[in-house]
Amino acid sequence: MILYGIETGLETVPVLAFDEIDSTNAEARRRAEAGETGPLWISAGVQTAGRGRRGRRWDTSRGNLAATLLIATDAGPAEAAQLSFVAAFAIRALAEHYAPASLVRFKWPNDVMVDGGKLSGILIESGRNAAGMLWLAIGMGVNLAHAPQDVDRPATSLAAHLKADVPAPPGPAEALTILSQAFVSHAAVWTRAGFAPLRDEWLKGAGGIGQPCVARLDRETVEGVAEGMDGDGALLLRLPDRSLRRISAGDVFFPALHSLGVA
Repeated sequence: MILYGIETGLETVPVLAFDEIDSTNAEARRRAEAGETGPLWISAGVQTAGRGRRGRRWDTSRGNLAATLLIATDAGPAEAAQLSFVAAFAIRALAEHYAPASLVRFKWPNDVMVDGGKLSGILIESGRNAAGMLWLAIGMGVNLAHAPQDVDRPATSLAAHLKADVPAPPGPAEALTILSQAFVSHAAVWTRAGFAPLRDEWLKGAGGIGQPCVARLDRETVEGVAEGMDGDGALLLRLPDRSLRRISAGDVFFPALHSLGVA
C-alpha cells in the first residue's frame, strides 16, 4: 500500500493506493465502520471482487482505474445520492481530457459512454457512523487501457478513442488526479447551488432524451419515451397511454441509439 495526496485546489486529499484488494468500496466500508470520515481516496491496481450496480461483477484489470472516495455528510440519503451525477461529471471531464468531447455522452442514471460504448461504472454505498453522520463510498471504475469483453452491453476504453495528439491513455494515478479535481469542482457547485444546475448540464450532454426507452425495474419492465430528468434525478418516462412515470432506479436501454452505436 502507498499513501500519497492529490491537490484539488481546495485541499489535499489523501490516497491509499493498493496493488491488489478485494474491492475499493469494501475497504471504504471497513474504514468507515471503524470511524474514518474522509475525504479519502482508495485505489487498486487490481480488484479481486469488484462490484457494480445490482451486485454485478466489475472486472478491474491492471491499467484501468478502480477508486472509491470515502466522505461523510450531513445530507440525507436521497440528497446524497445525487453525488452519483457529480461522479459522472468527473468521469466525463477525465474522458474529454483524452478522447474527443463529441464522442462522450451521459446515459441515465450515471453511465459515461464514449462512441456508444460504456466507459465507466459508478457504485455508491452508504451507512451511518457512530456520530450519526452518513458516510458515502463513491466507487468509480474507468476503462483506461482496455475494456472487458464478457459483458452484457458493449464496453469501451479511453485507449480506443484517443485524440490525435494524445499518444497513450493515462495511467491510473494520473487519471485519479484529474478525476479527483473534477469531482471537487462539481461537488462545489452541488453544495453551493443544489442539483438544478447539474441537472441542466447533464441534460445537455445526455444521449437518449426524446428517444424510445426500455426501463428494467425490480419487478417489471416499462417502455416509453425518455422525456428528461426530474428535479431529484429521476428519469421521466412518457408511457404509451401518455401518462408520465418517474423512474428512480433501474437499468435503461435505448434500442434505436444502441443499434446506431451512438448511445
